[in-house]
Amino acid sequence: MKSETTQKEARTPQEVSLKAGLYLVPTPIGNLRDLTFRALDVLAGVDLIVCEDTRVTGKLMKAFGLKKPMRVYNDHATEKDRANIIKVIEEGESVALVSDAGTPMISDPGYKLVREIIAQGHDVTALPGANAILPALQLSGLPCDAFSFIGFLPARSGPRKSVLEKWHDRPGTLICYETGPRLEESLKDIKKVLGDRPAAIARELTKLYEEVRRGKLSALIDQVVAEGAPKGEIVLIIGENKHEETISTETIEGQLLQALKSLSVRDAAELVAGATGKPKKAIYMLALKLSGKA
Repeated sequence: MKSETTQKEARTPQEVSLKAGLYLVPTPIGNLRDLTFRALDVLAGVDLIVCEDTRVTGKLMKAFGLKKPMRVYNDHATEKDRANIIKVIEEGESVALVSDAGTPMISDPGYKLVREIIAQGHDVTALPGANAILPALQLSGLPCDAFSFIGFLPARSGPRKSVLEKWHDRPGTLICYETGPRLEESLKDIKKVLGDRPAAIARELTKLYEEVRRGKLSALIDQVVAEGAPKGEIVLIIGENKHEETISTETIEGQLLQALKSLSVRDAAELVAGATGKPKKAIYMLALKLSGKA
């Protein structure tokens, strides 16, 4: 998620003595005042800042009057890059890992680096802070007691539907990131696979044009088609279909056996999947089994 670094701040960081290790430091997703005092102290105290883009992080540092050595670590980072960062820690220095905006490692690079640092016995410290997932969930008006974050949906429809099918019968609210240009097609695929569930589109969270649209997926699709895709960073929140009829395996098998009397396996599976709202792939595999072709 990208951040807009436009505000001026006058906070003064405390002088802190940091032990050698890696510090995972969340940065604002839009409003600079969301940087915590503790994060400011760590950024002021570390020996090195590892970031996705030195230009973006440089603006953040400048806004708070800080200047530190920076090194790029992004999706293209290699094993050698990780080894060089670990060497800095082995030499007794402290390193901060930041993303362009939000909490490091949440749909951002860093997992392999953290895994290797832990494996080599060095300290890793995670600071709480800004992210887009939880505010979007809070603002959605959907249940927050159980939820799953599934990252960015695939760009193409086929892989996107395959991912969504895996979550069809999972309880709880789903959260994912999406882009404006793909929003309409993604919403249509979500409705096709998961049903017409309650949902919300949250965009530009913490920024000037923050907006949350709520309603059934069908209504949100109509709105996007009529008004065009919203701009900015987008979080989709998808609720459970509480009113979805529970259909037993026996009922599905019965419908498939009846359909297979006059239709091909593929056509029978498509017919029953459409009638029951169940994932097409799962129904097709069951149809193969019932037809003796599995």
